[in-house]
Amino acid sequence: QVQLVESGGGLVQAGGSLRLSCAVSGRTFRLYSMAWFRQAPGKEREFVVAIGGSGTSTNYADSVKGRFTISRDNAKNTVYLQMNNLKPEDTAVYHCASRYGRTWANADEPDYWGQGTQVTVSS
Repeated sequence: QVQLVESGGGLVQAGGSLRLSCAVSGRTFRLYSMAWFRQAPGKEREFVVAIGGSGTSTNYADSVKGRFTISRDNAKNTVYLQMNNLKPEDTAVYHCASRYGRTWANADEPDYWGQGTQVTVSS
């Protein structure tokens, strides 16, 4: 089993930046691809970005490409989401997710979910 715990959410003004973290349990973190999803009130869950186990392959949703950056530190069992130039439409609960495998296409379903962290962007 894998446990994921997100942190770093908060309230920021449009144009600001925020960095989310996801701490992952287990000895085989490097064997799992990681991803971030988000869900806003009244909307379906949306794929944001994924990163492969080695940290070299990434897949970004068009809505965040060029503004968000995913990274991982396998020595710390942690994945990050750096969010720059935030927009009000980025407001959502952001969930960290994990899938066994070295790569993750943006249509893949996670095996494990974190509880989520709220990101609110004011105009």
